[in-house]
Amino acid sequence: MAEGRSCPRIKTHSILKDFDVFWNQKLGTGISGPVRPCVKKLNKERFALKCVPDNPRSRTEVNLHVMCSGHPNVVQVLDVYANDLQLHEDEPRKPYLLMVLEMMEGGELFDRISKEQKFTERKAAMYFKQVADAVRHCHDLNVAHRDLKPENLLLKDNTEDAQIKLSDFGFAKIDDGNLQTPYFTPYYVAPQILEAHRHQTRIKKGLIPTSKPYTYDKSCDMWSLGVILYIMLSGYPPFYSETPSRQITTEMKRKILLGDYQFPETEWQQVSEEAKSVVKSLLHTDPSCRMTVYELLSHTWLNNAPDTHLSSPAVFSDKEGLADINLAHSQQLTSMRIPDCPLTLKSLAESENPIIRKRKLRKSSVDDSVCQDCIKKPTLSPTALKSLRDIIGYCILPPKVDDDENVLNDLVAKCLKHNPEENGFHSILSTWDWDGKRFNSKVDKSQLAHLVSELVQTLTRGSNHTEETDVS
Repeated sequence: MAEGRSCPRIKTHSILKDFDVFWNQKLGTGISGPVRPCVKKLNKERFALKCVPDNPRSRTEVNLHVMCSGHPNVVQVLDVYANDLQLHEDEPRKPYLLMVLEMMEGGELFDRISKEQKFTERKAAMYFKQVADAVRHCHDLNVAHRDLKPENLLLKDNTEDAQIKLSDFGFAKIDDGNLQTPYFTPYYVAPQILEAHRHQTRIKKGLIPTSKPYTYDKSCDMWSLGVILYIMLSGYPPFYSETPSRQITTEMKRKILLGDYQFPETEWQQVSEEAKSVVKSLLHTDPSCRMTVYELLSHTWLNNAPDTHLSSPAVFSDKEGLADINLAHSQQLTSMRIPDCPLTLKSLAESENPIIRKRKLRKSSVDDSVCQDCIKKPTLSPTALKSLRDIIGYCILPPKVDDDENVLNDLVAKCLKHNPEENGFHSILSTWDWDGKRFNSKVDKSQLAHLVSELVQTLTRGSNHTEETDVS
């Protein structure tokens, strides 16, 4: 377990005794407001000052950022002050926490890449390794950052070999295996966080979900790293809104949930298969199959990437395209700091999930009879996998059609043609009295999607289909 810094004593005297603060200047804009320059009076050294409202959430941010400080690829917290401030003329004085951070003179990483004359896979791997090591440090401390994106990757200075540092722990949280609050930035959100967001939305609307709430863990950071690497190699995100004025659309959510993305030949033909393999392993919809940070750091590509030229700087130079992405981010920030919604998980022992029951029966049968290695596992063809995922996608985000019941019946009938009875899909259908052509009981689409998703995870772990089918 890596060691982080202990939380510094929060100083209560005025920050102006120790620092000159340039309140009218901005270095950047974080979730809680602008970051301002300041100068230490004792030695005239420059720092960055982040002001956040003094509340329990901000105290958590301060504690976790300080905990993760001390690593060369994490922005350092030097001091924390608790002061009452009047930051705007039209508001009264309010309590703030003032975080004195090391100054990052080099700006954002992707701005640097956009100016590269010759940006190569080797250089991308060098940058990405530093980011991965920062995440490794956080995960060793059991901290999920939950907001990994290019804007939070800063350069220490303007030199050629400047260090990259991870910033902004506004959404970081200790991973207790039960993270449920659906904070996200659209282009980098993992499928599990979308599931948590959907569950919480239904509760707010007064609906009582029949399935258990989705939880997620540090693996959501690994998905975000996959999106960052995809952008670094190509210049654009793997999942994006088709409507520029909307930060995330129904179709975009559907593609994220199904892991539906492509490697267009124009930008990807020169990218090595090893680099694509890393992206695929990070953008795996099943978090239990997703690459961990230690697996990432030991991957051969990260340490031996080819010196091939990438087209991403040219794509980054399209300011209009980047502005669209940044606009989506800024729109989403306004709704991200929402109160936590207390949710209660049912334990696996109490669950009536038929897939779990089937696993228990299978294990018991194996223990009592023959070695599990002697059991022939069901195979799963790419067509069968796609038909199962089509049902998941339809149940999660059904299109607006008049004949909703028949559409689902048709998808199920098609799926049955490609999935043999021993796969377990037939057992799921019996829950709603499937007669071979239609359901004779009202289908709970949320529960159906969850059960089929469990089935897909079980079958894909037991089959030998290629990696390509995992992202279809």
